[in-house]
Amino acid sequence: MREGQNFSYVTGFYWTLTVMSTLGFGDITFHSDAGRLFSIVVLLSGMLFLLVLFPFTFINFFYSPWMKAQEQTKVPSELPKNTSGHVILTRYGTVTEALIKKLDRFNYNYVVLVSDFPEGLRLRELGVKVMLGNLVDPEAYKAARVENAALVATTESDVLNTNVAFTVRGVSKNVPIIATCSSEHSVDILKLAGSNQVLQLGEILGVFLSRRANGGDASAHVIGKFDELQIAEAMVTGSSLIGKMLKETNLRQEIGVSVVGLWERGKFKSPQPETLISETTVLVLAGSQVQIDLYNNKYGVKSEINSPVIIIGGGRVGRATGRALANRQIDYRIIEKDVTRIYDREKTIFGDAAELEILQMAGIKDSPCVIITTHDDDVNVYLTIYCRMLRSDIQVITRSSLERNLGTMHRAGADFVMSYASMGANTILNLLQRSDILMVAEGLDLIKVKVPQKLEGRSIMESSIRKETGCTVIAIRANEEVNINPDPHTILAKNSEIILIGTVESENRFFEIYGK
Repeated sequence: MREGQNFSYVTGFYWTLTVMSTLGFGDITFHSDAGRLFSIVVLLSGMLFLLVLFPFTFINFFYSPWMKAQEQTKVPSELPKNTSGHVILTRYGTVTEALIKKLDRFNYNYVVLVSDFPEGLRLRELGVKVMLGNLVDPEAYKAARVENAALVATTESDVLNTNVAFTVRGVSKNVPIIATCSSEHSVDILKLAGSNQVLQLGEILGVFLSRRANGGDASAHVIGKFDELQIAEAMVTGSSLIGKMLKETNLRQEIGVSVVGLWERGKFKSPQPETLISETTVLVLAGSQVQIDLYNNKYGVKSEINSPVIIIGGGRVGRATGRALANRQIDYRIIEKDVTRIYDREKTIFGDAAELEILQMAGIKDSPCVIITTHDDDVNVYLTIYCRMLRSDIQVITRSSLERNLGTMHRAGADFVMSYASMGANTILNLLQRSDILMVAEGLDLIKVKVPQKLEGRSIMESSIRKETGCTVIAIRANEEVNINPDPHTILAKNSEIILIGTVESENRFFEIYGK
């Protein structure tokens, strides 16, 4: 009006939008200072409202909720109603990381419960299947379909594991619950809370480590059972088998056991007739209880060891290793630098194993074996190299906390390496009540499969299973009867089952060739 121009309300609204959006004036302009000043005010307010407040409003009320909704789909708070046969895990740690790899390998569905949303997103980015839920909230387990789960495995602290077991048992009376345990005093409490199995992984690892120790005996120790079939590992130290080729031992003809594999410096090898048995060889035997006993009666040599086995590390694993060695009537000494971990002063040497004087006090010059049990993989590599440098002929057994460090330990000079993570994962998987798979050692499995169609009517010799895949047929199950160590000319009948032993790689080759 001031400039002698009249416009409609629609034109005025059009001009306001044009100016506030800073897109220009187009065909409507002011010519006076007052009009241009008014335009400046409208331009500045447009910059404020449209370029600042509008994007903020859009992001805060529209884009951000949409992004959160997208993230919620990545970390769901509930599993589909038809979910069943799955494994529920309560923590993503070294043991469960190794377990998840094995669950994936055997096509087991699983979910890891996480109470922290950012942690769930992080694990989701790593490819881990996660679900958001409080570990001690019954509603979380209902949402995880615990009633239909194959297993709940909790690997938290003893106190939290107790709470988890009690909470889960309140929701489901039948689901199997496996809990790990650090303290022996917690075992009964965890069972009272509802746990079906309580795993003292430190104790189990100590037994595993001690079993591999060269204590002068050549006895076979059973490491796994599959129906009537037993799998045993046998040190050959001091026995008459040293220096012979497998074909010269006549173990199958004279005793009935089959040598289904050999461990050499931590590497599993398939047996060949010309394979030479050395001082460090560990035989993997398959047979019945009677056949294993016959082997021990003939080759179970017990030699006098003048110096004790050295255990480096007096923690839970080290003490468990000592107790297991004592059960084998083998003397030992523990080296521990933390005075609070010294429980048996007669068997423990206070000091740092990295010091030569301490190792000499423990008897490093004459000891048949040193077992390194600390939970620090870097320290274990250092001590492995050090002990191997001091004694090229001593047996070195090393604990590894992480699976990925197994190769490093072997390169450092370890004869055997036991992974805490793999051992725990194997133990849990074997308790899943599977009837067709049993892990007997690091990377070594027993598998029971129906005779593939390609092998029906052929003999074991004609099938060339060992030659083509690396797996060995150690038993045949037909009509509820198990034929242990069958004759190579035995026919693989239709609808019968074969029990194989082999590494992960050989097992995968078997299924690639003959199907699952």
